Amino acid sequence: MRVGQLHIPMASQFLINDGQHRRAAIETALKENPALGDETIAVVFFHDAGLERSQQMFADLNRHAVRPARSIGVLYDHRDELSQLTRLLALKCPVFRNFVEMESSNLSARSRKLFTLSALYSATSALLQGLELKSSKEAEQLSWGFWEAVDDLIPDWGEVRRKALSAAEVRKQDLHTHGIALHAIGLLGNTLLHESLDPEEWKPRLTPLRDVDWSRTNPEWEGRAIIGGRVSKNHQNVVLTVNHLRLQLGLELSTEEKQAEDAYQRGER
Repeated sequence: MRVGQLHIPMASQFLINDGQHRRAAIETALKENPALGDETIAVVFFHDAGLERSQQMFADLNRHAVRPARSIGVLYDHRDELSQLTRLLALKCPVFRNFVEMESSNLSARSRKLFTLSALYSATSALLQGLELKSSKEAEQLSWGFWEAVDDLIPDWGEVRRKALSAAEVRKQDLHTHGIALHAIGLLGNTLLHESLDPEEWKPRLTPLRDVDWSRTNPEWEGRAIIGGRVSKNHQNVVLTVNHLRLQLGLELSTEEKQAEDAYQRGER
């Protein structure tokens, strides 16, 4: 077969890296109207340089187009250091290994996973934001140690790993595996790490997390993380959720956080 001036042996294998739905639509259209076979359509061919290159192309192609699930963007992005770190945590850190949904940014009611890759990415980004770290290895050790410290303070995570509780049951009853809670915990950790990177100093300050009532029936979450019975993760909800955790740990609120908290307490939700 000859495409322009490019000779392609008929034994070549073609893999569609992007546009699978368009291909299916064209196939259906040709069945309904074979005359469309005389039409032309532009196609870009790339030499197959391996799986990693294909995944990176997928991430690049969809970054500025109609985006796929954010988790799959993180999964396939080999250029972004934070994506690499997030994948490492998801695949190797005992807290998350085997319990992170790697492709979808939403968990089905029966899913055996506790977290999504996109939620872990956002939370770890919040955790490390603005920290002056010497290397990616330091970022890895710091985030790994932080999430292990949090794991010690939220027993349900370990209970799911030990199969004493089901992931679906925990997600249904509690907030601590949801993206908004992870993000808020990451922001909380960021405050502590800005004050000191020494685990001997920030770990003890996390201890009050053990006493947080994460139950979705806790009225404290209504208007903060939950609106009308549904978990909500817009910016204001994240601020109000981290406010609750900061107050639990005895930390001061920023000006923005105090304004949001005052409005919440006045009932302006």
